[in-house]
Amino acid sequence: MRFQGRAWVFGDNIDTDVIIPGRYLNTTDPQELAAHCMEGVDPEFPRKVQPGDIVVAGRNFGSGSSREHAPLSLKAAGVSCVVAQSFARIFFRNAINIGLPVLECPEAVEAIQPGDELEVRLDSGEILHRRTGQVFRAKPYPPFMLELIRAGGLIPYTKARLRQGSVVA
Repeated sequence: MRFQGRAWVFGDNIDTDVIIPGRYLNTTDPQELAAHCMEGVDPEFPRKVQPGDIVVAGRNFGSGSSREHAPLSLKAAGVSCVVAQSFARIFFRNAINIGLPVLECPEAVEAIQPGDELEVRLDSGEILHRRTGQVFRAKPYPPFMLELIRAGGLIPYTKARLRQGSVVA
């Protein structure tokens, strides 16, 4: 899997209330969540983000709420993946569960500037910085997690496996 897009760069400790403000947690409608995604830190983000764009952040991205609203809002806004120095574990798990790829790569985060064009090669964990030509390496996903992400998340993955008879119901 490959993703290409512009970098949206954020700092450390971007919590779930910044990713999607708490007043929008009463809905699970992806389009409503996308309309308010990241407005707590960049009010222009929901209007300017383009499909395929990549969020780049510092340490502890996604701390806070255990709800899936934050990764859902990013995915619905068109974000193809998130690259950060580190993630809150619950955000990491929720992102994978909904099929939003997340990669930890501190070296890439240090080099990327807002608006830089990136290519993320999920199978190998490579992050290509198009402006500089640098290639950074995050730890690649194991094959079963790549399948889960390709399927669109845990629920579609499980449904597909049940249809194939690969999972005992």
